[in-house]
Amino acid sequence: VQLQASGGGLVQAGGSLRLSCAASERTFSTYTVGWFRQAPGKEREFVAVITWGGGTSYADSVKGRFTISRDNAKNTVYLQMISLKPEDTANYYCAAVRTYQRPTNPLSYDYWGQGTEVTVSS
Repeated sequence: VQLQASGGGLVQAGGSLRLSCAASERTFSTYTVGWFRQAPGKEREFVAVITWGGGTSYADSVKGRFTISRDNAKNTVYLQMISLKPEDTANYYCAAVRTYQRPTNPLSYDYWGQGTEVTVSS
């Protein structure tokens, strides 16, 4: 499955953005999808995940500020981000895998999008 991440940009601290992860296949609804981010010089880290059934998990650093959701009719998963902080600055990637679980390890995912850059200025 091919994934296309979009929606990144430059925003001031306290602002919001909505990222989208669009898939090429109608079977996307059967995949669990995760969002990860990677800042320069740092390892890729888990942000949020949504299962095919709609179950969600979040990294502690984004709980209460980020919301992951999906629209299976549009083969798209979203990441709504509010109250953004400079430390949220990173390249954001979406990834997909067929599983009932909510993996937080990037090695658990089979398919990756190309990333979209988010920059939060102070």
